[in-house]
Amino acid sequence: MSLAYPVREYISLRRSISELRAEKARVEAEKQALLARDRQSDDPNWIKKTAKERLHYCGPGEKCYVVMEPEQPERQSAVKQPAAVPPWYETLWESVEAADKGTGRRAVTGRESVGQ
Repeated sequence: MSLAYPVREYISLRRSISELRAEKARVEAEKQALLARDRQSDDPNWIKKTAKERLHYCGPGEKCYVVMEPEQPERQSAVKQPAAVPPWYETLWESVEAADKGTGRRAVTGRESVGQ
């Protein structure tokens, strides 16, 4: 009975040591990745390549072209758009006005109809 507490503490400490070792390995791997990225940024060819990709940099004497995507409205005009359903509050207000006037008009939202 007297050994239960020390054994439990020993097991707990071993578990925390293994967790700390795993965290140390993860941090070390992250450190190595950052060091590799730092070494890569010293390479002039990598700097030129990155400037061309990210900033669309064009060096002296080079001819650079940018390919533009066709505009979206041209493609959408060929496809027939369905009639727009008015917002629910517009339909509600129209039904209130119709009830006020006593016209008995029914407003339809597409899902349900609002009273007379």
